[in-house]
Amino acid sequence: MGWSMIGAQIGRATAFCVALLAAPLAADDGFARLEGHGGPIKGVAVSPDGSQALTASFDYSIGLWDVETGTRQAWLEGHRAAVNAVAFTGDGKVLSAGDDFELILWDLSTGTPVRRFEGHKGKILDIDLSPDGRWAATAGWDGWIGLWDLEGTLPVRWLKGHKSNVNDTVFSADGARLYSASYDGTIRVWDVAEGTSRPLVSHGFGVNHVVLNRSLGWLAYGALDGAIRVLDLDTETEIADLTADRRPVLSLALNPDGTRLAVGDGEGYVMIIDAVTWTIERDFHAATRGPIWALAWTADGARVLSGGIDDAAALWPVAASDEAVAEILATGERSFLRDPAEMTNGERQFARKCSICHTLTPDGARRAGPSLYGIFGRRAGTYAGYRYSPALAQSDIVWDAETIDRLFEEGPDHYTPGSKMPMQVIAGVADRADLIAFLAQNTGPRGGPQQGE
Repeated sequence: MGWSMIGAQIGRATAFCVALLAAPLAADDGFARLEGHGGPIKGVAVSPDGSQALTASFDYSIGLWDVETGTRQAWLEGHRAAVNAVAFTGDGKVLSAGDDFELILWDLSTGTPVRRFEGHKGKILDIDLSPDGRWAATAGWDGWIGLWDLEGTLPVRWLKGHKSNVNDTVFSADGARLYSASYDGTIRVWDVAEGTSRPLVSHGFGVNHVVLNRSLGWLAYGALDGAIRVLDLDTETEIADLTADRRPVLSLALNPDGTRLAVGDGEGYVMIIDAVTWTIERDFHAATRGPIWALAWTADGARVLSGGIDDAAALWPVAASDEAVAEILATGERSFLRDPAEMTNGERQFARKCSICHTLTPDGARRAGPSLYGIFGRRAGTYAGYRYSPALAQSDIVWDAETIDRLFEEGPDHYTPGSKMPMQVIAGVADRADLIAFLAQNTGPRGGPQQGE
């Protein structure tokens, strides 16, 4: 479906849109920025009672927030890589999963892990809870789905059938079936008891997300090519196609009463779909910089919680104007989003390889990695206040031009095996030299108390 069809559908909602544009809401009318993370927001969730929210970040941490005030209540820290998904279990506990291949069950009263579930051999992208709250399903980039007993008495069950990364899962209303989406272009439906599956959808592009209306029995999915389609599960026939000309669909969220579907994409657009008439209520450029990776509705269906390339998640009223939402989602300057022509080669290498995890100043900003301020001449694993992997904490490497060059020539997996540093290689000798020169000029004085990588 092209832009002409989208325009026609938006036209049918003219009165709705005019009312929105005529009444922009002020920042104290339901807007909030949940600030404090040191990296992009990969996952969000709202508690069933609507009082709390969770944010999962590239900075390895989870934020717990008061929805009413927008204030942070706690940091949950225990992952060893980016956190991609979070979920409330409804009993004072929450789940999180990430790039470290782990699912963690947390006790909110203490802010500490209750149990770690290990076994995936690839990053975990999604968590879904069974209707009875006993089981958690995880979607892994190892191509597997894990079924975890949250009481910890039964062993993990693996569902294997996809030919590529699994991106999302959702249980049926009775918990007897599980629907899963994969980069292999299929949605599979699983018999949970038997562990068997069959393809429900075979799509030409990878499928990123699925949502299920358990009461009405339809399933919607979003794919890499911008497809947004809806299936009636009784007849397994398509009942709606609201595909845009953009790609990819990165997030889907169904409001609590099942009447609206929110869609976020890789170009920063948000679409609000009427899930009764299957028409588009809104389709607007919400985030001018970067993607919309995560969406969730508040319990009353009045607001949406969204996350993307910004370090902050945003709560915004669905009844707000497009301009007001875009303002709350405005992204701070990101070095890797700047025009490369405006930067020296050394700065370009830093922006592309380092800036999302590291800062250059001693300001203590949260990041997935420690500040690089004072890195030259300091031993690895000694930056004050950062939780290092044992591999770096016990390392005898001293960072200088030679060791930094070797790090990027060989890659962290070879030069600092066992560390948390992601795989980053700079093949060109001149590129590595320019990066090192940039760091030497921009990381402050050499040495300094407890400074360094």
